Amino acid sequence: MGAELLDRAYAATNAVVANITPDQLDLPTPCASWKVRDIINHVVAGGYFFAAVATGEEPMAAAERPDYSASDYHASFVDGSARALAAFHADGAMERIMKPPFGEMPGSAFVMIAAADVYTHGWDLARSTGQPTELDAETGEHLLAFATGMMSDDFRGPDPDAPFGPRVDVPDGAPVADRLAGFLGRQT
Repeated sequence: MGAELLDRAYAATNAVVANITPDQLDLPTPCASWKVRDIINHVVAGGYFFAAVATGEEPMAAAERPDYSASDYHASFVDGSARALAAFHADGAMERIMKPPFGEMPGSAFVMIAAADVYTHGWDLARSTGQPTELDAETGEHLLAFATGMMSDDFRGPDPDAPFGPRVDVPDGAPVADRLAGFLGRQT
């Protein structure tokens, strides 16, 4: 699916971010060390980061990033996602070797990491702000298959020491976004 999957992940998360109000920014999230504002800052910065890596540019250092939650975070999310999508839809992007900080990989693999990040944090934000967590099911199925096939337990541990918590059992009949969240260590 490639870049089209990233399109769908961004669309699902955009629908959530568009409905977050400023009074919800300090709500807790399934990411224990982050509040809603922290996830917003992460997904907005992520768009710019994914775009930079996909185009071979140097991503902005974390210390230089603005607090996107302090301004029109939805507009910033839309801008960052548009840049990431343009970079991954560019001719040859899926075949190009990309160099994120954690290793080199083809764009076809890095786009899956980007899509999983955006989609899962969309679930986090929906859960935190009382919105429906049943995000795009087809996208979720692709991302769950990717995550279960690629993620080792080396990435699991306590928050904030590891990017993912221990796997949480979720019933097979639960919405796929909930099953993906559970696989990635979120309490559903």
